[in-house]
Amino acid sequence: MTTESAPVLVIGATGRQGGATARALLAAGIPVRALVRDPATAAAKAVAQLGADPVTGDLDDRDSVSRAAVGARAVFSVQMPDMDGRGFDGEVAQAVNLIAGARAAGVSQFVHTSVSGAGQHVSWVKDRWAWLEPYYTAKAGIQDRVREAGFTHWTLIKPGFFMENFRPSAHIMFPRGLRGGLVSLLKPATRLSLIAVDDIGTAAAAAIAAPERFDRVELELAGDFLAMTDIAAILSRALGTELTAPDMTEAEATAAGMPDMGFAQAHINEHPQPARPEFARDLGLPLTGFEAWARNHLGSTT
Repeated sequence: MTTESAPVLVIGATGRQGGATARALLAAGIPVRALVRDPATAAAKAVAQLGADPVTGDLDDRDSVSRAAVGARAVFSVQMPDMDGRGFDGEVAQAVNLIAGARAAGVSQFVHTSVSGAGQHVSWVKDRWAWLEPYYTAKAGIQDRVREAGFTHWTLIKPGFFMENFRPSAHIMFPRGLRGGLVSLLKPATRLSLIAVDDIGTAAAAAIAAPERFDRVELELAGDFLAMTDIAAILSRALGTELTAPDMTEAEATAAGMPDMGFAQAHINEHPQPARPEFARDLGLPLTGFEAWARNHLGSTT
Protein backbone atom coordinates (compact mmCIF):
# COMPACT_ATOMS: atom_id res chain seq x y z
CA MET A 1 0.00 0.00 0.00
CA THR A 2 1.46 3.38 -1.03
CA THR A 3 1.25 6.60 0.97
CA GLU A 4 1.23 10.30 0.19
CA SER A 5 4.99 10.34 0.83
CA ALA A 6 5.53 7.78 -1.94
CA PRO A 7 7.07 9.05 -5.19
CA VAL A 8 5.46 9.59 -8.56
CA LEU A 9 7.05 7.80 -11.50
CA VAL A 10 7.38 10.43 -14.22
CA ILE A 11 7.87 9.42 -17.84
CA GLY A 12 9.65 11.90 -20.08
CA ALA A 13 11.10 13.91 -17.20
CA THR A 14 13.96 15.02 -19.47
CA GLY A 15 11.45 16.35 -22.01
CA ARG A 16 8.91 19.15 -22.08
CA GLN A 17 5.70 17.73 -20.61
CA GLY A 18 7.37 15.27 -18.27
CA GLY A 19 9.87 17.92 -17.22
CA ALA A 20 7.09 20.40 -16.46
CA THR A 21 5.29 17.73 -14.44
CA ALA A 22 8.42 16.81 -12.50
CA ARG A 23 9.05 20.47 -11.62
CA ALA A 24 5.43 21.03 -10.56
CA LEU A 25 5.42 17.91 -8.38
CA LEU A 26 8.71 18.80 -6.71
CA ALA A 27 7.50 22.35 -6.09
CA ALA A 28 4.47 20.84 -4.35
CA GLY A 29 6.70 18.68 -2.17
CA ILE A 30 5.79 15.43 -3.95
CA PRO A 31 8.78 13.11 -4.54
CA VAL A 32 9.60 12.32 -8.15
CA ARG A 33 11.12 9.16 -9.57
CA ALA A 34 12.21 9.90 -13.15
CA LEU A 35 12.40 7.03 -15.64
CA VAL A 36 15.58 7.42 -17.71
CA ARG A 37 17.42 5.09 -20.06
CA ASP A 38 20.84 6.24 -18.84
CA PRO A 39 21.25 8.15 -15.56
CA ALA A 40 24.74 9.22 -16.65
CA THR A 41 23.46 11.53 -19.40
CA ALA A 42 23.48 15.30 -18.93
CA ALA A 43 19.69 15.42 -19.18
CA ALA A 44 19.24 12.79 -16.47
CA LYS A 45 21.75 14.56 -14.23
CA ALA A 46 19.85 17.83 -14.72
CA VAL A 47 16.65 16.14 -13.56
CA ALA A 48 18.48 14.78 -10.53
CA GLN A 49 19.74 18.28 -9.69
CA LEU A 50 16.12 19.42 -9.51
CA GLY A 51 15.57 16.87 -6.74
CA ALA A 52 14.17 13.94 -8.70
CA ASP A 53 15.45 10.38 -8.30
CA PRO A 54 16.50 8.97 -11.70
CA VAL A 55 15.69 5.28 -12.10
CA THR A 56 16.86 3.23 -15.06
CA GLY A 57 14.20 1.79 -17.33
CA ASP A 58 13.01 1.58 -20.90
CA LEU A 59 9.42 1.73 -22.13
CA ASP A 60 10.25 -1.09 -24.53
CA ASP A 61 11.16 -3.29 -21.53
CA ARG A 62 7.99 -3.95 -19.53
CA ASP A 63 9.83 -5.61 -16.64
CA SER A 64 12.11 -2.61 -16.19
CA VAL A 65 9.07 -0.33 -16.10
CA SER A 66 7.37 -2.52 -13.52
CA ARG A 67 10.47 -2.49 -11.33
CA ALA A 68 10.68 1.28 -11.60
CA ALA A 69 7.01 1.64 -10.61
CA VAL A 70 7.15 -0.48 -7.46
CA GLY A 71 6.14 1.66 -4.50
CA ALA A 72 5.01 4.62 -6.64
CA ARG A 73 1.79 6.37 -5.70
CA ALA A 74 1.12 7.37 -9.33
CA VAL A 75 2.52 7.33 -12.84
CA PHE A 76 2.66 10.32 -15.17
CA SER A 77 2.53 9.04 -18.74
CA VAL A 78 3.47 10.67 -22.02
CA GLN A 79 4.48 8.95 -25.26
CA MET A 80 5.78 10.13 -28.58
CA PRO A 81 5.84 8.28 -31.90
CA ASP A 82 9.10 6.64 -32.87
CA MET A 83 9.53 8.42 -36.20
CA ASP A 84 12.87 6.72 -36.85
CA GLY A 85 11.51 3.22 -36.34
CA ARG A 86 8.09 1.80 -35.55
CA GLY A 87 6.21 5.09 -35.81
CA PHE A 88 2.83 5.18 -34.11
CA ASP A 89 2.88 1.43 -33.49
CA GLY A 90 5.90 1.97 -31.28
CA GLU A 91 4.11 4.74 -29.39
CA VAL A 92 1.20 2.43 -28.60
CA ALA A 93 3.48 -0.48 -27.71
CA GLN A 94 5.35 1.65 -25.19
CA ALA A 95 2.09 2.85 -23.65
CA VAL A 96 0.87 -0.73 -23.34
CA ASN A 97 4.12 -1.68 -21.57
CA LEU A 98 3.84 1.27 -19.21
CA ILE A 99 0.22 0.57 -18.33
CA ALA A 100 0.86 -3.13 -17.79
CA GLY A 101 4.03 -2.46 -15.82
CA ALA A 102 2.27 0.05 -13.58
CA ARG A 103 -0.60 -2.35 -12.95
CA ALA A 104 1.79 -5.20 -12.16
CA ALA A 105 3.57 -2.95 -9.65
CA GLY A 106 0.29 -2.12 -7.94
CA VAL A 107 0.20 1.57 -8.88
CA SER A 108 -3.23 2.99 -8.08
CA GLN A 109 -3.23 6.23 -10.11
CA PHE A 110 -2.35 6.90 -13.74
CA VAL A 111 -2.26 10.38 -15.30
CA HIS A 112 -1.76 10.40 -19.05
CA THR A 113 -1.27 13.33 -21.39
CA SER A 114 -2.63 12.95 -24.91
CA VAL A 115 -3.69 15.64 -27.40
CA SER A 116 -6.73 17.86 -27.81
CA GLY A 117 -9.43 16.22 -29.89
CA ALA A 118 -8.16 12.64 -29.62
CA GLY A 119 -11.18 10.40 -29.62
CA GLN A 120 -13.33 13.04 -31.31
CA HIS A 121 -11.38 12.80 -34.55
CA VAL A 122 -13.43 10.03 -36.15
CA SER A 123 -15.95 12.51 -37.54
CA TRP A 124 -13.41 14.39 -39.64
CA VAL A 125 -10.24 12.28 -40.13
CA LYS A 126 -11.20 11.22 -43.64
CA ASP A 127 -10.93 12.39 -47.23
CA ARG A 128 -8.18 15.05 -47.41
CA TRP A 129 -7.34 14.48 -43.74
CA ALA A 130 -7.22 10.67 -43.89
CA TRP A 131 -3.42 10.74 -43.62
CA LEU A 132 -3.78 11.93 -40.00
CA GLU A 133 -5.63 8.75 -39.05
CA PRO A 134 -2.59 6.83 -37.65
CA TYR A 135 -1.63 9.75 -35.40
CA TYR A 136 -5.07 10.25 -33.88
CA THR A 137 -5.87 6.54 -33.75
CA ALA A 138 -2.71 5.93 -31.70
CA LYS A 139 -3.59 8.73 -29.28
CA ALA A 140 -7.20 7.57 -28.93
CA GLY A 141 -6.15 3.93 -28.60
CA ILE A 142 -3.84 4.74 -25.70
CA GLN A 143 -6.63 6.68 -24.02
CA ASP A 144 -8.91 3.65 -24.33
CA ARG A 145 -6.27 1.43 -22.73
CA VAL A 146 -5.92 3.82 -19.78
CA ARG A 147 -9.69 3.82 -19.25
CA GLU A 148 -9.88 0.04 -19.38
CA ALA A 149 -6.75 -0.83 -17.37
CA GLY A 150 -8.40 -0.97 -13.96
CA PHE A 151 -6.51 1.80 -12.14
CA THR A 152 -8.26 3.02 -9.00
CA HIS A 153 -7.91 6.58 -10.28
CA TRP A 154 -7.02 7.83 -13.74
CA THR A 155 -6.98 11.17 -15.52
CA LEU A 156 -6.54 12.12 -19.17
CA ILE A 157 -5.08 15.51 -20.02
CA LYS A 158 -5.53 16.66 -23.61
CA PRO A 159 -3.41 19.76 -24.29
CA GLY A 160 -3.95 22.16 -27.14
CA PHE A 161 -1.30 23.89 -29.27
CA PHE A 162 1.90 24.57 -27.33
CA MET A 163 2.67 28.25 -26.84
CA GLU A 164 6.33 27.22 -26.98
CA ASN A 165 5.89 26.51 -30.70
CA PHE A 166 5.93 30.30 -31.17
CA ARG A 167 9.46 30.72 -29.88
CA PRO A 168 11.49 31.95 -32.88
CA SER A 169 14.31 29.66 -31.73
CA ALA A 170 12.02 26.62 -32.12
CA HIS A 171 11.94 27.19 -35.92
CA ILE A 172 8.38 25.83 -36.05
CA MET A 173 6.38 28.97 -36.75
CA PHE A 174 9.48 31.01 -37.66
CA PRO A 175 11.52 28.67 -39.91
CA ARG A 176 13.15 31.69 -41.61
CA GLY A 177 13.90 33.38 -38.29
CA LEU A 178 12.13 36.38 -36.82
CA ARG A 179 12.81 38.62 -39.80
CA GLY A 180 11.17 36.07 -42.08
CA GLY A 181 7.90 36.39 -40.18
CA LEU A 182 5.34 33.78 -39.24
CA VAL A 183 5.07 30.81 -41.59
CA SER A 184 2.01 28.59 -41.36
CA LEU A 185 -1.02 27.24 -43.20
CA LEU A 186 -3.20 28.45 -40.35
CA LYS A 187 -5.47 31.22 -41.63
CA PRO A 188 -5.67 34.67 -40.01
CA ALA A 189 -9.14 34.05 -38.57
CA THR A 190 -8.34 30.54 -37.29
CA ARG A 191 -8.44 30.34 -33.50
CA LEU A 192 -5.98 28.16 -31.62
CA SER A 193 -6.44 26.43 -28.28
CA LEU A 194 -3.14 27.49 -26.73
CA ILE A 195 -1.40 25.98 -23.71
CA ALA A 196 1.86 26.75 -21.93
CA VAL A 197 3.80 23.55 -21.30
CA ASP A 198 4.26 24.51 -17.65
CA ASP A 199 0.47 24.50 -17.27
CA ILE A 200 0.39 20.86 -18.40
CA GLY A 201 2.71 20.07 -15.51
CA THR A 202 0.54 22.10 -13.14
CA ALA A 203 -2.57 20.20 -14.22
CA ALA A 204 -0.86 16.81 -13.89
CA ALA A 205 0.49 17.67 -10.44
CA ALA A 206 -2.96 18.85 -9.32
CA ALA A 207 -4.50 15.56 -10.46
CA ILE A 208 -1.85 13.56 -8.61
CA ALA A 209 -2.33 15.61 -5.45
CA ALA A 210 -6.11 15.09 -5.53
CA PRO A 211 -6.72 11.70 -7.18
CA GLU A 212 -10.37 11.41 -6.18
CA ARG A 213 -11.26 14.90 -7.39
CA PHE A 214 -9.61 14.31 -10.76
CA ASP A 215 -10.69 10.68 -11.08
CA ARG A 216 -11.89 9.93 -14.62
CA VAL A 217 -11.55 13.57 -15.61
CA GLU A 218 -10.75 14.00 -19.29
CA LEU A 219 -9.48 17.55 -19.47
CA GLU A 220 -9.31 19.37 -22.80
CA LEU A 221 -6.61 21.77 -21.65
CA ALA A 222 -6.06 25.30 -22.98
CA GLY A 223 -4.90 28.49 -21.33
CA ASP A 224 -6.11 30.75 -24.13
CA PHE A 225 -8.21 30.61 -27.31
CA LEU A 226 -7.11 33.18 -29.85
CA ALA A 227 -7.25 33.95 -33.56
CA MET A 228 -3.98 34.04 -35.47
CA THR A 229 -4.46 37.80 -35.97
CA ASP A 230 -4.50 38.28 -32.18
CA ILE A 231 -1.53 35.94 -31.77
CA ALA A 232 0.46 37.96 -34.33
CA ALA A 233 -0.37 41.21 -32.51
CA ILE A 234 0.76 39.78 -29.15
CA LEU A 235 3.97 38.45 -30.68
CA SER A 236 4.60 41.85 -32.29
CA ARG A 237 4.42 43.56 -28.92
CA ALA A 238 6.55 40.95 -27.15
CA LEU A 239 9.23 40.70 -29.83
CA GLY A 240 9.33 44.37 -30.76
CA THR A 241 8.77 43.80 -34.45
CA GLU A 242 5.68 44.04 -36.63
CA LEU A 243 4.28 40.64 -37.51
CA THR A 244 1.18 39.71 -39.48
CA ALA A 245 -0.87 36.54 -39.45
CA PRO A 246 0.14 34.43 -42.46
CA ASP A 247 -2.25 33.58 -45.28
CA MET A 248 -0.23 31.17 -47.36
CA THR A 249 -0.73 28.46 -49.91
CA GLU A 250 0.96 25.11 -49.34
CA ALA A 251 3.54 25.98 -51.97
CA GLU A 252 4.33 29.33 -50.37
CA ALA A 253 4.62 27.85 -46.87
CA THR A 254 6.81 25.00 -48.10
CA ALA A 255 9.09 27.40 -49.95
CA ALA A 256 9.37 29.45 -46.75
CA GLY A 257 10.65 26.41 -44.87
CA MET A 258 7.53 25.29 -43.04
CA PRO A 259 8.26 21.99 -41.22
CA ASP A 260 6.16 18.92 -41.99
CA MET A 261 4.05 19.40 -38.88
CA GLY A 262 2.67 22.54 -40.52
CA PHE A 263 0.61 20.43 -42.88
CA ALA A 264 -1.07 18.75 -39.90
CA GLN A 265 -1.75 22.11 -38.27
CA ALA A 266 -3.81 23.11 -41.29
CA HIS A 267 -6.70 20.89 -40.21
CA ILE A 268 -7.40 23.34 -37.38
CA ASN A 269 -8.68 25.78 -40.02
CA GLU A 270 -11.61 23.42 -40.57
CA HIS A 271 -11.74 21.44 -37.31
CA PRO A 272 -10.77 23.55 -34.28
CA GLN A 273 -9.30 21.79 -31.29
CA PRO A 274 -11.94 21.41 -28.55
CA ALA A 275 -9.71 22.51 -25.64
CA ARG A 276 -10.97 25.71 -23.95
CA PRO A 277 -9.73 27.71 -20.93
CA GLU A 278 -13.03 27.44 -19.08
CA PHE A 279 -12.64 23.68 -18.63
CA ALA A 280 -9.49 24.09 -16.54
CA ARG A 281 -10.86 27.14 -14.74
CA ASP A 282 -13.88 25.11 -13.65
CA LEU A 283 -11.41 22.76 -11.93
CA GLY A 284 -9.66 25.64 -10.20
CA LEU A 285 -6.47 25.27 -12.21
CA PRO A 286 -4.32 28.38 -12.75
CA LEU A 287 -3.72 29.21 -16.40
CA THR A 288 -1.22 31.25 -18.37
CA GLY A 289 -2.68 33.53 -21.04
CA PHE A 290 -0.74 33.94 -24.26
CA GLU A 291 -0.02 37.64 -23.65
CA ALA A 292 1.52 36.85 -20.25
CA TRP A 293 3.44 33.89 -21.66
CA ALA A 294 4.86 35.96 -24.53
CA ARG A 295 5.79 38.82 -22.20
CA ASN A 296 7.63 36.45 -19.86
CA HIS A 297 9.27 34.11 -22.36
CA LEU A 298 10.00 36.05 -25.55
CA GLY A 299 12.51 38.72 -26.31
CA SER A 300 15.52 39.56 -28.43
CA THR A 301 17.35 36.37 -27.38
CA THR A 302 14.64 33.85 -28.35
